[in-house]
Amino acid sequence: MQVSGLDKPDQISVGQAAGERAPDADPVADATGRAGSTGKFSLGTLKSQVFARIETLDIAPDLGADIGSKRWFRGLGTFVGLSVVALAFWPDFAPLEAASPLPDDGEILGEYHSQAILPLALGADTGRRMGPSNLVRPLAEAPERPQLQMLATLGSGDSFERTLLRSGVGRSEAQDILSLVERAMPLSELEPGTQIDITLGRRPAPGASRPLEELKFRARFDLELAVSRLDPGDNLTLSRKIIRVDETPLRIRGTVGDSLYRSARAAGAPASAIQAYLKALSAQVSLDSEVRETDTFDMIISHRRAATGERQAGQLLFAGLERGSRQPIQLMRWGKDGQFYEASGVGEERGGLMAPVPGRMSSSYGMRRHPILGYRRMHAGVDFKARHGTPIVAVTDGRVTGAGRMGGCGNAVRLRHGNGIDTRYCHMSRIAVRGGQSVKRGQVIGYVGSTGLSTGPHLHYEMYRGGRSVNPASVKFVTRAQLSGDELQKFREALRKIRTVEAGAALEDLAPTADEAAEEGPKREIDKLNMPQQVS
Repeated sequence: MQVSGLDKPDQISVGQAAGERAPDADPVADATGRAGSTGKFSLGTLKSQVFARIETLDIAPDLGADIGSKRWFRGLGTFVGLSVVALAFWPDFAPLEAASPLPDDGEILGEYHSQAILPLALGADTGRRMGPSNLVRPLAEAPERPQLQMLATLGSGDSFERTLLRSGVGRSEAQDILSLVERAMPLSELEPGTQIDITLGRRPAPGASRPLEELKFRARFDLELAVSRLDPGDNLTLSRKIIRVDETPLRIRGTVGDSLYRSARAAGAPASAIQAYLKALSAQVSLDSEVRETDTFDMIISHRRAATGERQAGQLLFAGLERGSRQPIQLMRWGKDGQFYEASGVGEERGGLMAPVPGRMSSSYGMRRHPILGYRRMHAGVDFKARHGTPIVAVTDGRVTGAGRMGGCGNAVRLRHGNGIDTRYCHMSRIAVRGGQSVKRGQVIGYVGSTGLSTGPHLHYEMYRGGRSVNPASVKFVTRAQLSGDELQKFREALRKIRTVEAGAALEDLAPTADEAAEEGPKREIDKLNMPQQVS
């Protein structure tokens, strides 16, 4: 029995591939992408074919590669196109117009105005029918207030008389008030900012000035003046009220901490007093390196407190610094010039030489060729370049030993200072001192010129020590005053007394005396409504 090739597995597989569909075959499409013999459509297969096609597209070429090629220009075009589309969709932030919250109709707006709740002085009314009509007639004479109260302030550069006239006081009464006030104090002592309470009465006739009923102001910290009439029509009279003032100095102590200035401000010291304290202290120690955080600052300030409650802080009187085991610093203001002296009676150090004129040095000390004589000779000083007429000042305290014409120096001034030091100032256009006169540091002694052997306006400045010429740039003056005798004893007694002041004692309110308590009447709430009107 002959068997065909059916018993060969390989032949069976081939036959199935040729005629029959294998179990795992795709019923939709063959290798060419056409639909299978069954005619059914598969969405998944189509999606795969679309994604495969997209992956083969070169949509966004790398602009960093193949620069200048067709592919690069195509990528550039894609980039520009996408940018244009993005800008086209850029949001617009312009404000949206909305309808007006109020109607445009004039009649309705008038109704809103009539029903608004506003003061009558600002134009409000009580209803639509309250506007003026043809029946309204102006008054022949408007009634006036029987009394006017105002508060006038004396401005800087203003006068007491102009302030009164501006407030409505008549000229004749203003003159009477000035004469009365001048009996109590000079008008020049009135400080800017003084507030004047003025009360004016009823006009005696239409168009006439209102008569003064009462005028009050704080003339000084310890004095209050009042001008008034005993009865209407009487003459003006002046009354003085002396205010009790306590002048116990204000003592402020505290730890330096991170910042001496901020610590002192936090303790309640005025800024001006702290600046004076730092200036006095810096003449003794270095504020950056010698003042520690654990040190204690001690300052005493002149302070006045009135029985009426006002307070007034003045200048710094004492500057102290406690530095633990190190020597403490004690400085007190003393004398007419207000210098600070150490506890030993030594005054504060007053810096080195001042520049005689505000200008740069144009020629230094030493040998040089003379610009006029034409040969080399010793230039026994320094030249300062300055304009004609510039003030020349003394470099330190001294006495004038010569003032006048001095040969090639022209108009000159010679000063003698301590420790055998002399200075001379040459080529002046005008001399401002005379022989034998004492001058202070910084005092004007003449003016820049070009007299004598000079090629132009400048100052020739010389210095001599023991009669021999020295380079002025090499010398530095230090002036320290020294108390002695009775003055030193008074100073030490005042220092001992001022150091007994307790810290913060001046901050307590003064207890009223029996007379002050009797004058202080009960305060009513209704009196608070009767406030004077400000006058600008």
